[in-house]
Amino acid sequence: MTTDSSTVTAEDGTAADASVKADGSVRTDAPAGAGSRARDIRQLITYALVGGSGVLLDMGAFLLLYNVIGLHEQVANVLSTSLGITNNFVLNALFTFSKRDRLLMRYLRFYAVGLTGIALTFVLLAVFSRGLGIDPNLVKAGSLPVVLVFQFVLNRKWSFA
Repeated sequence: MTTDSSTVTAEDGTAADASVKADGSVRTDAPAGAGSRARDIRQLITYALVGGSGVLLDMGAFLLLYNVIGLHEQVANVLSTSLGITNNFVLNALFTFSKRDRLLMRYLRFYAVGLTGIALTFVLLAVFSRGLGIDPNLVKAGSLPVVLVFQFVLNRKWSFA
């Protein structure tokens, strides 16, 4: 392995970021190419699975709060959505991004990103359903991957940076 001031090159030709530790040893990060792409894909898949659990929790809580307890649908929606967002934050902090520091600040950012997802879906519904007459169920279903990627990027770059 050869080194220069910022990268190392392994025998297979892959490059990785490197830094010198206080004890003089060299620390390398994951390879800049394929390794980081694999990490990105793994994080996106984990993020999507966590999001699925949040959707199920949100829907189940909404059905319970609205249909069984009898809360107003908007109150039930705020509570169930908040529960889903909180679930997703905890699981993403533990499993997707492995971050356990500054949790309150990260949660507030994550919650704000969750609200942007709601706003983005609102805009998509307004444009495609009300504006173009497309079935709202199709628009909602079609918005899920768009919102997923949008929120993943925001959460990765801002909430869990």
